[in-house]
Amino acid sequence: MPTAMCSLTRVLAAVLGAALWRALHGAPLPEFSGDQDFQLFLRKNLEFTRKIKGDVAALQRAVCDTFQLCEEEELLLVRQDLDITHAPLEKCHSRTFQAEDCFGQIREGLQAYHGSLASVRELLPAHAGLVETLQLDAANLSSNIQQQMEDLGLATVTYPAEERGALPAFSSPFHHQVGGFFILANFQRFLETAYRALRHLARL
Repeated sequence: MPTAMCSLTRVLAAVLGAALWRALHGAPLPEFSGDQDFQLFLRKNLEFTRKIKGDVAALQRAVCDTFQLCEEEELLLVRQDLDITHAPLEKCHSRTFQAEDCFGQIREGLQAYHGSLASVRELLPAHAGLVETLQLDAANLSSNIQQQMEDLGLATVTYPAEERGALPAFSSPFHHQVGGFFILANFQRFLETAYRALRHLARL
C-alpha cells in the first residue's frame, strides 16, 4: 500500500508539474522581457535560485539523516496539527501573468521563509552556518528582485525586519522536527515555482 501511495503521489506531482508548465508557456510575456539588462538579471538570479535550492536540499538531507524524517506522505497527519508557512505563488503561473504581481509574491514568500528558517536553525545547530547562509541568500534574492522592480518602474513593497512575524510554536520536540521538515519542503516547492517563472521570462 505505501508503494502504491508513493506511485500515485509521483503521478500527481508529474501531472501538476505539467499543468504548471503549460500555464507558464501560455502566459503572455511582459514588454520588457526582451531588455538585455532584464535578461542578465534573470540569468544571474536563475543561477542564484538554483544555488539556494541546493542548500535547501542539503538541509532536507540533514533532517532525514538526523531525525529519520524523509517521506512527506508519512507525516501528513502530523502536518495538520502544525502552523507552517506556505507562501502562495499562484500569480507566477496565471494565464494573465503580470511580472509585478509575480515578483511581489516571490519577495513576500522569501521574507516569510527567511523568518521561519530560524526554527530550522534551532533544530539543526550543527548546520546553523548553512541555515544562516540560506537566510542571507533569501534576503539577497529578495533585494535583487526589489532593485530590478524599481529599475523597471514597477511598484514595490518594503518589508521591515520587525514585521517578519513570530516563529511557529511547537508543542513537542517531535512536532518541531516535523515542522522543520515541512518548512524546508514548502520552501523547496516555492523555489521551484519561482525558478520556473524566472526561466519562463528568460525564454529558455
